[in-house]
Amino acid sequence: MLSSTVMSVSPGVPTPSSLTPPSPPSSSPVRAIPGSYGWPVLGPIADRLDYFWFQGPETFFRKRIDKYKSTVFRTNVPPSFPFFVGVNPNVIAVLDCKSFSFLFDMDVVEKKNVLVGDFMPSVKYTGDIRVCAYLDTAETQHARVKSFAMDILKRSSSIWASEVVASLDTMWDTIDAGVAKSNSASYIKPLQRFIFHFLTKCLVGADPAVSPEIAESGYVMLDKWVFLQLLPTISVNFLQPLEEIFLHSFAYPFFLVKGDYRKLYDFVEQHGQAVVQRGETEFNLSKEETIHNLLFVLGFNAFGGFTIFFPSLLSALSGKPELQAKLREEVRSKIKPGTNLTFESVKDLELVHSVVYETLRLNPPVPLQYARARKDFQLSSHDSVFEIKKGDLLCGFQKVAMTDPKIFDDPETFVPDRFTKEKGRELLNYLFWSNGPQTGSPSDRNKQCAAKDYVTMTAVLFVTHLFQRYDSVTASGSSITAVEKAN
Repeated sequence: MLSSTVMSVSPGVPTPSSLTPPSPPSSSPVRAIPGSYGWPVLGPIADRLDYFWFQGPETFFRKRIDKYKSTVFRTNVPPSFPFFVGVNPNVIAVLDCKSFSFLFDMDVVEKKNVLVGDFMPSVKYTGDIRVCAYLDTAETQHARVKSFAMDILKRSSSIWASEVVASLDTMWDTIDAGVAKSNSASYIKPLQRFIFHFLTKCLVGADPAVSPEIAESGYVMLDKWVFLQLLPTISVNFLQPLEEIFLHSFAYPFFLVKGDYRKLYDFVEQHGQAVVQRGETEFNLSKEETIHNLLFVLGFNAFGGFTIFFPSLLSALSGKPELQAKLREEVRSKIKPGTNLTFESVKDLELVHSVVYETLRLNPPVPLQYARARKDFQLSSHDSVFEIKKGDLLCGFQKVAMTDPKIFDDPETFVPDRFTKEKGRELLNYLFWSNGPQTGSPSDRNKQCAAKDYVTMTAVLFVTHLFQRYDSVTASGSSITAVEKAN
């Protein structure tokens, strides 16, 4: 889905390959899948309480790996009883790099309606339309919508970097003023404004400033819209057991955000006419299909993803003066003062790229990936083979899979230069944050994130701009507490 321009400037990355189906080693023994779903109702409730309350998601999966001596096992994942009628929490967890890779093999798995597991938020959130994220590659509509998304990105590539930089300047000006006034400034609102502004200009082709309400509150509207869809499946660190009783026991109705969503729809319809027209004329989508899919890409995929990823990136940099010094040196030695930042100008910043990849490895924006078996097949881990039956739901928790000790040395540690040099570039084959390997090529025949390279390149621009502007930045939680401006 990436433009040839972006593909050609991805530094140090092997030529994108197709998502090669994994094959089980013939020497590995066939093993019964360990684990259990427990008693009906009681088993899913017990696992749900462990997942959200007693253990937390990462510990939930790690304890079961230890218990079953296997990275592949049966368990339950939320949401579940009492008010999720028709939602089956039974999954087969795949938690090492080898078994996890089967989630991308479209010959043996399908992705219909499994973006967040067997639970699917109401289609009322997307205009009674199943948007691309819920379509399987075998559905005709998938190719049309995915191709439309790739076309949007290709056309936006000429302005992407400049819009990112311009919006970053505004964001950091706001933060600087807050730090100067109070010695600390929350970066969440300025960051979300930055993300919303540049994405709307690049993807929708419209400046939010043409609508004062959208410019002021558009990012808040998207926040609420995404949050309510995902709330039954995520922890918000609210007081237990109130979180379980009131936040994880039922799906939230669309009417709570209906008015805001309508305003966003009307904004795209009125001010994104060129993009909407291309969806209709070039990709044979209706106006409604075009706008709802565009809003999902803008709000759920892009805005939602960056809102999670950029704080993780800032956290990875904070409190590491030696790392910041190395990044600063690389940026300033390879990019001359006054140089406009472009995809081309940052392509050789090897350490900056590696830091971005390492952040994605340890803190992927999408923690869970799912796929349903299209047919019976054999799935392999590093040491065993398992019989998967048609209809089985596979679940991969990325943070566990991306700390596979058979692939990554010192896997639990943030290693800034892990993805540098030849060995580091090989490891990109096992970086799966994008619903496929970093060396994969998104297409209308797979479910890999259409903006895979745009995400990483945007993060590289973010870090590069940071060390052009500052010598150092200190963050604590969601606040910037100190900045040292560049001379």
